[in-house]
Amino acid sequence: MDRRSGAPYDLAVVGAGSAGLAGAVTASELGLSVALLDSSPQSGGQYYRHPATALGAVRPEALHHDWSAFTGLRRRLAESGVDHLAGHHVWSVVKEADGTWAVHALTGPDGNDGAPVRIRARALLLATGAYERQLPFPGWTLPGVVGAGGAQAMLKSGLVLPGRRVVVAGSGPLLLAVAASLSSAGARVPAVVEAAGYLRYARSPRALLANPRKAVEALVHGAALARHRVPVRLRGAVTAVHGTERVEAVTVSRLDRDWRPVPGTGRRIACDAVAVGHGLVPQIELATAVGCATRVLPDGTLGLALDGLQESSVPGLWAAGETGGVGGAELARTEGELAGRAVAARLLGRSGVAGPVAGLRRRRDRMRAFADVMSAAHAPGPGWSGWLTDDTDVCRCEEVPAGRVREAVAEFGARDARTVKLLTRAGMGWCQGRMCGTAVACLAAGGATPEPSPERRPLAVPVPLSTLAALDGATELSVDSST
Repeated sequence: MDRRSGAPYDLAVVGAGSAGLAGAVTASELGLSVALLDSSPQSGGQYYRHPATALGAVRPEALHHDWSAFTGLRRRLAESGVDHLAGHHVWSVVKEADGTWAVHALTGPDGNDGAPVRIRARALLLATGAYERQLPFPGWTLPGVVGAGGAQAMLKSGLVLPGRRVVVAGSGPLLLAVAASLSSAGARVPAVVEAAGYLRYARSPRALLANPRKAVEALVHGAALARHRVPVRLRGAVTAVHGTERVEAVTVSRLDRDWRPVPGTGRRIACDAVAVGHGLVPQIELATAVGCATRVLPDGTLGLALDGLQESSVPGLWAAGETGGVGGAELARTEGELAGRAVAARLLGRSGVAGPVAGLRRRRDRMRAFADVMSAAHAPGPGWSGWLTDDTDVCRCEEVPAGRVREAVAEFGARDARTVKLLTRAGMGWCQGRMCGTAVACLAAGGATPEPSPERRPLAVPVPLSTLAALDGATELSVDSST
């Protein structure tokens, strides 16, 4: 059923995590009408995932760092005039002929409730976050192997553990936080296995000294691991998972400087679950679909190219948080506020926010410099594919093994992920290459530095054909019609 549409919102914000919340409440407090869309039923994003009220958690803050920052944003959201549209899965954004933005969304927990929804706005802020980067290894499809961030999400939102004895592996500072949370919740963590080292941080002392809060975070997590007697093994990786019906043990091998497994160093560790992740990948599909320029980040992933006020190369589209490069919740909040102020200044023609903006830019630049150091320190080395056997599934959705990808490269001349996809179907499944994209690109590059995928996805989430057919009759939400 169509609603009678009123005026478009001044600003539509996609994503209710740290960056989106900060941007939405800031813009609203400065006088803009704001719609905040998010697929989750509650605000907080991945970083501040928390249990539903029905679970009766007494102290949800116990599993979070800097919880007060989130509760402050949540309070400001409740007191603001922001229309928080929870359970809205945005699948496309389009710039209309009149210069406004049309944001198309599916509604409901799974995006299958009712007719499609369209929100119109004069400006757009994307705060869509990131997803985990996974590098495959033999046995990674066994039940009990979960993403490191996935394990943390299970604990934060469902109060459940992936197992009783969990090896945490991969690369990046998220591993320390995950291991500390699992240990504090009662799991036994036999080891944290970090593929990189931490010496590269020491090569950038200026960035370290300018961001003392990051050192404090590391000390907090390190103290928790020491208290629970969790060893941290550097320059190592889970190179095989063993078990029949589910995980029973893993083999951990030493790595050389290029992440190649060192022969004869494999050590078996008994466990019933593995939480593994190799950093995060900015989620930028909505932005690239409308032509936003990107930049290659120090770890080889793509982030949006943004100006000093968080605006993209497409006028009227701003972005904040992990979309421009992974840097954590504090940086995301800073960029969100900066973007909210920039949008308000543009739409309202005010110059009185120059002082706050200058301070926000300095803080953003300081934290972004540290984020680039972190990204470079944990970038996967070219030799990681040495732990793949030919029968190891690389693309889980289409069950494409490494041997078939290698055949496409060696026998049929594939040199990029797109050509491999056409020859093997790797990346054509439900996740559209989000899980296997990095691995396929690395194998296609044959040991050279892989080119980040330039492909654009017109649909950011799976959309039924019936939704596309019903676009002309989509419910349009506006400042005067939202509920």
